[in-house]
Amino acid sequence: MNKFAKLIEKLELIYERLKLCLPERYRLFSQNLKIENLRGLILYGQRGVGKTTFLLSKIKDLPFLYVSVEHPLISGVSLYDLVEAIFKAGYQGVVLDEVQYAKDWALHLKALYDSFPEHFIWASGSSSLALKASSADLARRFVLKRLPLLSFREYLFLTSGILIEPIDIFDLKIDFLKKFSPFELLQKFKNYLIEGTRPFFQEGAYCEKLKGVLERAIFHDVPLLVPSIRESHLKLLRAIIGHLLFTPVPVLNISSLCRDWQIGKEKLYELLFAMEAAEILKLIRKKKKDTGYTKGAKLLLTDVSFYYCFDGNLGTAREAFAVYNLVEKYGEIFACPDEKECDYIINGLKIEIGGKSKKRKQADLVISDDIELPIKNKMPLYFLGLLY
Repeated sequence: MNKFAKLIEKLELIYERLKLCLPERYRLFSQNLKIENLRGLILYGQRGVGKTTFLLSKIKDLPFLYVSVEHPLISGVSLYDLVEAIFKAGYQGVVLDEVQYAKDWALHLKALYDSFPEHFIWASGSSSLALKASSADLARRFVLKRLPLLSFREYLFLTSGILIEPIDIFDLKIDFLKKFSPFELLQKFKNYLIEGTRPFFQEGAYCEKLKGVLERAIFHDVPLLVPSIRESHLKLLRAIIGHLLFTPVPVLNISSLCRDWQIGKEKLYELLFAMEAAEILKLIRKKKKDTGYTKGAKLLLTDVSFYYCFDGNLGTAREAFAVYNLVEKYGEIFACPDEKECDYIINGLKIEIGGKSKKRKQADLVISDDIELPIKNKMPLYFLGLLY
């Protein structure tokens, strides 16, 4: 076990450095994640949403050790042997960050959980990769928790200390507007769209870092879900993202893509579903029995800041922002069967999304950008950033 002593000492030094950099304010959403009594935990979510910061904040006063599985220090080291050495060094628990990059990680977690019944094993993974790879045995032992993108409500808290209770569009109360200037909130919302969907906005160079997140998701996360992926497939994924960024109509011509890229439909759908599993994009289907494929579906990038950082289509960006937050709060959403009536349907409510002059069509609710206050059946777009 002595061979791990120097390695553990280096990991301890890294952990101490990280604790010095913890922020004064933490995400509001993390208050809903009660993990203290969980012996086995897998926290998942997109890159850069604050998983590491959340876990560090929970263990900073506990006999836990933090380990980044991506770190070259532990490349080639058995995950089981390393954690065993950490426990024998006196630690009660361990945090394994980005655990999916360890070889046979699910098997190692299961064995560790069973072998050390008095110890805590908390792990994190990008997007839903942890869900995809875990077996039924692992799922029975480890509780899965998800951390979404930073909401506008959380952005306000982190940047200004402004605290607004979550709202509900089905039972809307706007008392909070008595305390805050709607115009001020609208101005802050514009900043949020450009630079605020992930907590690392506080570090500067937001768009450069966000573009790096997207590249890593394409070239590192998606291949974990599609083992037979080729270089031409990755180029196709970038082409699809480029199309979705700039098109005013967020749909794909599947037949044309298959012909131009010489790829079968089954493989193309496999790639699209992998991008959805990695939370790069969201497929919004029309409500019908057969929803296996994407015919008639809208495809939106999950992070509205992608559109702003790449100077993409702002009309599509509005829809992407609205859909992400509505799904996060209320669950499943569908594309409207007749686009002349509305854009989307959620919980039976017909919704239209657009700019300040957006027409109602036959929608029950119009969500409009650039308005500060609700007017009749029109709701400001920034209200959707206050849902969680």
